Amino acid sequence: MLEARLTIMANTPLQLAVLISGGGRTLVNLHEHISRGDLDARIQTVVSSRADAKGIERAKKLGLNVTVLDRCTLGGEAFQSAISDAVKGADLVCMAGFLSLWQIPEAFVGRTINIHPALLPDFGGPGMYGLHVHRAVLAAGKKVTGCTVHFCDNQYDHGPIILQKQVPVERGDTPETLAGRVFAQECVAYPEAIQLFATRSIRLGRTETRP
Repeated sequence: MLEARLTIMANTPLQLAVLISGGGRTLVNLHEHISRGDLDARIQTVVSSRADAKGIERAKKLGLNVTVLDRCTLGGEAFQSAISDAVKGADLVCMAGFLSLWQIPEAFVGRTINIHPALLPDFGGPGMYGLHVHRAVLAAGKKVTGCTVHFCDNQYDHGPIILQKQVPVERGDTPETLAGRVFAQECVAYPEAIQLFATRSIRLGRTETRP
């Protein structure tokens, strides 16, 4: 039995490291929830995998500490190690539109989560992000979609599900209109999932399969 434990003391703000690659809308949403007092957390650091990510400017305007780790410049093991160094001291790592695969070190197993704009395990994996997801949902003729918050492992969009929110697929939907309704639910789901960490003890257990 392998276990990853996270214990947060009551009334202590959860220290977050937020990983981004794009516009940073999810980061802004988390900051707004924290500012309103709806989320017992503090954004300790923001890490971007792209130097040209629009989310960097948004983070700086919010007065947040930003580290840019350009995947193309660093590459390979250096990129992986740099992420691990950048998030040290955080209670929880939140992937927020982070498009790179981080090989999660043992210290952050059970302490790294992601939000995905579909109802996993459907429509996840490499290349399934942004409008690509919503196009796939429409092409498949689905009547319901939504978003998923899940623990991360070392596969894209994979790991135990924490919670999901559903939205209907409406007649005449485009990828853009569907994305808008799903994102509205993401803005609810992610703070809700993070608040679970801020208010109680969480244990993620993994059982090894033996021959």
